[in-house]
Amino acid sequence: MLEASWLSLLQQQRVIAVLRYTHLKTGLKMAQAVADAGIELLEVTWSSEQPEALVTQLRTQLPHCTIGAGTILDQKQLESAIAAGAEFLFSPHLNLNLLQSAIAASVPLIPGALTPTEIVTAWQAGASCIKVFPIQAMGGVNYLKNLRSPLPQISLIPTGGVTLENASDFINAGAIAVALSGNLFPASLVATGDWQTITKKAQFLRQQLTHTCSISVKTNKNKYNL
Repeated sequence: MLEASWLSLLQQQRVIAVLRYTHLKTGLKMAQAVADAGIELLEVTWSSEQPEALVTQLRTQLPHCTIGAGTILDQKQLESAIAAGAEFLFSPHLNLNLLQSAIAASVPLIPGALTPTEIVTAWQAGASCIKVFPIQAMGGVNYLKNLRSPLPQISLIPTGGVTLENASDFINAGAIAVALSGNLFPASLVATGDWQTITKKAQFLRQQLTHTCSISVKTNKNKYNL
């Protein structure tokens, strides 16, 4: 996937659902629940059960969605994720060798970074966008605003503390997209198989982000007298 098309997709979707599960069948149900709400960017964490199998199944089961892999820690995991059909990759850390391998394979890899030095290093090494993790530990939305001020040209995806309630605040602060896991898939709802409620939560999230993006577009048009 080319960098421009990947960034365009993020701007259109604004949210990535992170699938972290203990049983493959549960992962399938989680994916279907948010896909039913219109979320089309799904990340399968490589620390879950049979992640390769889930990526492959979701590519077939949800052809309208873009399926990626997360928690990629080393070269072996990167290669197995790409072989399974992952269309994008996330890692919780910055590894320049992994980044270059992904670039060579034409698959976006979004490395995790926290400090300005790490973020700029990843961007200068070729990362199309950066995962700011864990964002809440550094002050949440205010930290993102502080990063965006000197680094407006770098696309940032905050994770680790993003909720249904504050997701739109991160978009307003300049995030290209947000990623959610536990807050979108509460353990109690997953345990009881209450997929309908999870779909409703995902629908609420999309409505919040759609409203936020609509206001942003109108504001920019007024700013430039469009």
